[in-house]
Amino acid sequence: MDTKGKAKISQDINHLLKRGVAEIIVEEEMIELLGSGKKLRLKEGFDPSFPDIHLGHMVSLRKLRQFQELGHQVVLIVADWTAQIGDPSGVSVTRPMLSKEQVQANAETYMKQFFKIVDRERTEVRWQSEWFDKFSLSDIIQLTSKFTIAQLLAREDFSNRYSAGRPITMTELLYPLLQAYDSVAIQADVEFGGTDQKFNLLVGRELQGTVGQQPQQILLVPILIGTDGSQKMSKSLGNYIGVDEPPEEIYGKVMSIPDSLILQYFELVTDVAEEELEEFRQGLEAEAVNPMTVKKRLAREIVAQLYSQKAATEAEEHFVKVFQKREVPEEIKEYHIDLRAGISLRDILVQTHLAKSRSEANRLIAQGAISIDGEKVSDNLATIKSGSVIKVGKRRFAKVINTDRI
Repeated sequence: MDTKGKAKISQDINHLLKRGVAEIIVEEEMIELLGSGKKLRLKEGFDPSFPDIHLGHMVSLRKLRQFQELGHQVVLIVADWTAQIGDPSGVSVTRPMLSKEQVQANAETYMKQFFKIVDRERTEVRWQSEWFDKFSLSDIIQLTSKFTIAQLLAREDFSNRYSAGRPITMTELLYPLLQAYDSVAIQADVEFGGTDQKFNLLVGRELQGTVGQQPQQILLVPILIGTDGSQKMSKSLGNYIGVDEPPEEIYGKVMSIPDSLILQYFELVTDVAEEELEEFRQGLEAEAVNPMTVKKRLAREIVAQLYSQKAATEAEEHFVKVFQKREVPEEIKEYHIDLRAGISLRDILVQTHLAKSRSEANRLIAQGAISIDGEKVSDNLATIKSGSVIKVGKRRFAKVINTDRI
């Protein structure tokens, strides 16, 4: 290979290991691996307790895709076994165990969204039950013998709960050991995760070394701040942007982020070149560019990545019409519902898919997030007539047609 070709490879590796990366353990070893020509096995595990993927997850998934484009193999581990244990992962509470059926349903939803970002053809899907269903009590004892309680209590959320006198179950202490064994089972070369997963990933690296495997490298990505501008993106906090949401919803949510997050989002979830990002940075700092203009570009980039350029253009047109010009969309999905039976607003929200459940509908009503024909409502018994337009939040609409008038 000539000098120019080597320089190009070096530049690609530098971009791969720097942009959207918080820490690499161990960077020198990672660089050596990438230069060895070996097809690396890239470990990505997911907890099917929460099937939906948001932009925060995209940071790591985009990095996986970049490695795939260099010829490496992603190994996606469906944590069907540990999902029945419930890893707190910093939330300081014990999660409920899931049934096998719940895990299966959540996994299907997850993978549909996962493969919007990661190349399906270059991904090997493995289920933990492949190896853990065969585990005996002897295997568990042997695994636990390789670590001490002191090592496990070094994990921050365990340490905090122990110090505060809050309970930690034995099954929770097993979680990082079982996740670590996944790395042994698939012989991972690199494991990916957010900075909040550093402890668990290090346990996997240590276990591999203990059993005679080459310890995996660890690539940690930054935690994406949510749309509230203060806490990490999380569905439970309601500050998330889901990758499977409609283009108009994604576009509108991106437009709602604080201006202070614009550059972070560009860096972590888009491919816009560094040179252009520097121009944006200078323009925003000098107040020479309108933040809304830059944010629109960001929203287009994200929607186009998850859907298409056409979808991004249409989402922007929708945003301009509905939010900047304060107009009602020309096309609103209609739902035919029998209004004669005194149906509640809560049930109508569920039937029109404006709420996923009756409890969510109750919450939206209580928060004052519902408008009917331009008037805000806070009563579950609000009057709805045929042709009424229901609006939820700033971006979702539905028109109700009485079945009498079909």
